[in-house]
Amino acid sequence: MPRSETFSDLRKNLQDLKNSYEEIEEPEKQQAWEIIKDELKDILKIYSLDFSKEQMKVFNDPIHGHIALHPLLVKITDTSQFQRLRHIKQLGGTYLVYPGASHNRFEHSLGVAYLSGCLVNILHDNQPELKITKQDYLCVQIAGLCHDLGHGPFSHVFDGLVIPEAKKMKRIRSLPDDIPEKWKHEQMSVQMFDDIVKSLKTENENVLKEHGLDDTDVTFIKELIEGAKDSFAEWTYKGRAEDKSFLYEIVANKQNGIDVDKWDYFARDCHHLGIRNSFDHHRLLKFARVCEVNGRKHICFRDKEADNVYDMFRTRYTLHRQAYQHKICNIIEEMFAEALVLADRDLHEGKPEDMLKISEAIKTAEEYSKLTDEIFEQISCSTAENLQESRNILDKIVRRKLPKFVGEARLTEENISKEDLTKSWKVAVQNYNPTDPTVSLNAEELPVYVVDLDHGMKDKNPIESVYFYSKRNPTQASTIKDYQLSSFLPKKFNEELVRVYYRRTDDLMAEDKMEEKKKVEEAEKCFEKWCAEHFGLRV
Repeated sequence: MPRSETFSDLRKNLQDLKNSYEEIEEPEKQQAWEIIKDELKDILKIYSLDFSKEQMKVFNDPIHGHIALHPLLVKITDTSQFQRLRHIKQLGGTYLVYPGASHNRFEHSLGVAYLSGCLVNILHDNQPELKITKQDYLCVQIAGLCHDLGHGPFSHVFDGLVIPEAKKMKRIRSLPDDIPEKWKHEQMSVQMFDDIVKSLKTENENVLKEHGLDDTDVTFIKELIEGAKDSFAEWTYKGRAEDKSFLYEIVANKQNGIDVDKWDYFARDCHHLGIRNSFDHHRLLKFARVCEVNGRKHICFRDKEADNVYDMFRTRYTLHRQAYQHKICNIIEEMFAEALVLADRDLHEGKPEDMLKISEAIKTAEEYSKLTDEIFEQISCSTAENLQESRNILDKIVRRKLPKFVGEARLTEENISKEDLTKSWKVAVQNYNPTDPTVSLNAEELPVYVVDLDHGMKDKNPIESVYFYSKRNPTQASTIKDYQLSSFLPKKFNEELVRVYYRRTDDLMAEDKMEEKKKVEEAEKCFEKWCAEHFGLRV
């Protein structure tokens, strides 16, 4: 039924109720008023998002200003599991290149909780027919608050580099491997959230019930943290029915990548990095509404906001290109991951006691809670013989004894594996005739790294997965048409970079530095020649 007809019927029903009430004589009139008042209270209790009676706590955030959080969210922030996020850098090794990037996962999580509430509020106020409840609002905010609980030391270094390398080492050494395939921090976030709920219930069994939440809501929060995987499959989620599917797109949007997590870290990271943010999340919030597309409700945006949406995806690419995948940031994070793997006692027979629980810490929330960026200092300050190699690597990071950057090229051919590139590079190094006869190159000292850059959906245009509505027809949405987009938008949405570094095998004496300089110069020439002759690479 059209919205105008719904409101017309509602007004008629209210007028009928008013007329019926006026016809009632005293003292029955007072009794009728009490019945009407109680019914209205029940409606407000369910569908109003007014938390004015709650003791909200105000945080002064450098990005969003003064933000008020519900008492239940404050209880969560005051747990040791959440406070741990104060000790995990938001951008990992990027801080060692961009000195302003000292912010942590703690403040980012507060920001995501706040923006989650903002988006739910706007949808609730603009579309009361969605029947968004206080419980929905609280659950989405809690999911935003807790979505990053599972990050390990130096954020994405842990699940992106350390865990995969640990699994590889276990295979090579024929050690038992109980690490799940494709382990991601979201899985650990759910585990940590369970641990928070358990600890809160230990202090007060009814802590959730007092705020109107139950076990179904806990399930819903965990589903929100992981995100709804497939928008076209049969609805299998337990936390909410399919008519609330749009709520699953707020914190972790697997449909098109537009979620408040990105909105916060774009604004926050750009602020601390000193990089201009061209994306305006405030404006996109104003034009968000829910429409039904292909039988399921999705968060959609006004068609005129297509350029702003593209700016969001472009901002993601820019941040990866300039900061997250910066040539020095990457190599520092590779070194840090190498140090952690060398220090991991779970990768050794007998699990030596003077080494650290690292990859095995993901088995329990209790052990994982101890795993933060402070592991850097733990290793650096240790005197254990088994940690000597790890200490040496971290010492090189601190003293800036990093591998020398040789060169970078953009791959123009698709489907070239890293193994093929590495083989090709080794052959090129072996066949290279140095211009300086006193220099010889060793491929083992010149490792190859491949960097993937995209707009959030690999080689696909992310705009094609976003639904837009028009001013004339705000209840129907579809993907944007090509003629509605700027002709200046790119035709290709991903690229691969190949990078080569010169990794010194040991510390050099002063007299060896000239030899190192010559080696790097020859490696650069070899790299340029390789780029010109193989795979259609462009430097």
